[in-house]
Amino acid sequence: MSKRGATPPPEGILVKRARSSSPQQAANQIAISSSNDERQQALIRTVKRTSGLEAPIISLAGSHGAEILSCRFDPSGQNIAACSADRSVSLWRTYSPNANYGLLSNMHKAPILDLQWSLFSPLLYTVSADHTLHVTDLTSGQRVRKLQAHRGIINSLDRTMAGGAGVELVVTGADDGTVRVWEGGDEGAKQPISVFEIGCPVTSVCWSADGANIYAGALDNEIHVLDLRKNEQVYSLAGHTDTPTSLSLSPNGNFLLSPSFSSQTIIHDVRPFSPSPARIHRVLMGAPAGFESTLLKGAWSRDDGGRRVAVGGADRTVCIWDVESGRVLYKLPGHKGTVTAVDFHPKEPIILTGSKDGTMLLGEIEPSLAL
Repeated sequence: MSKRGATPPPEGILVKRARSSSPQQAANQIAISSSNDERQQALIRTVKRTSGLEAPIISLAGSHGAEILSCRFDPSGQNIAACSADRSVSLWRTYSPNANYGLLSNMHKAPILDLQWSLFSPLLYTVSADHTLHVTDLTSGQRVRKLQAHRGIINSLDRTMAGGAGVELVVTGADDGTVRVWEGGDEGAKQPISVFEIGCPVTSVCWSADGANIYAGALDNEIHVLDLRKNEQVYSLAGHTDTPTSLSLSPNGNFLLSPSFSSQTIIHDVRPFSPSPARIHRVLMGAPAGFESTLLKGAWSRDDGGRRVAVGGADRTVCIWDVESGRVLYKLPGHKGTVTAVDFHPKEPIILTGSKDGTMLLGEIEPSLAL
């Protein structure tokens, strides 16, 4: 507490400190009058910053003329890529001056539904409703590969490093009811390495931590677990009453996050020996899917090892839960449309959100208290 030395101000106004011990401290202090206190004291609250962002909340806007369908940090956390229904991909700097340094227009002939950064090279993978998988070299901005990957809309993709081989593998899932595995990089065969027939439209795909299994969410409300070596389905994960919209693996590889059209988000236990026969670790509520049948993309926090998960909703907010307790930690507002995609920064407590309003928001959150 700090006493005022001058005449008390009128009730309810903000008081600005004239001096502070340092410019940084001054920038982070707010003084609020409290006329209920007989001594007319001011409460000095310090806004604690938790990341390297220029401000606690940053808007990234102006690049897309339609809804953003996916947005992700690169493996270093220095860059952001977003894809949109306007058939373009925008590239941004995470930190000041947060420049939109690239716009790859008309990459596909239809909306771009998902994207992934390569794990080891300056490449970007994108899939679209035009049934193709593109590989773009970000150093030149030129497409280096185009694959006629499916016979239907491609909803999702993921990538992994093949164990010991040093080869990046890409998996795609589409409305044609198949899951296909491709050799990644700027060179490779035009034919898939493996094809799995699911029998109904596939809405989401995700690699296991070791790259041996593929998780595929489908219109039958199940998550099919596919063994790449055996080239067959080994089991499935049940629990959803409607279609899973996305899949995301925890940083330790033990749990799988899956939002769904039922507005129910399930965390599945995918360890080899699960203590639960149903393999359901948590059931989370709070992110409404709405009636638009949007494939909402969830994410795990990575700076704290996966103690939190986040999913956007049709209520234009982002819901962040504590994994162990299942408690809602945040309901973050700011968007003017359904929040379609979220991602966590790999090293800092920063969350990235993309929306149907065509904008993205960067926001810092509190570090995990359990660390």
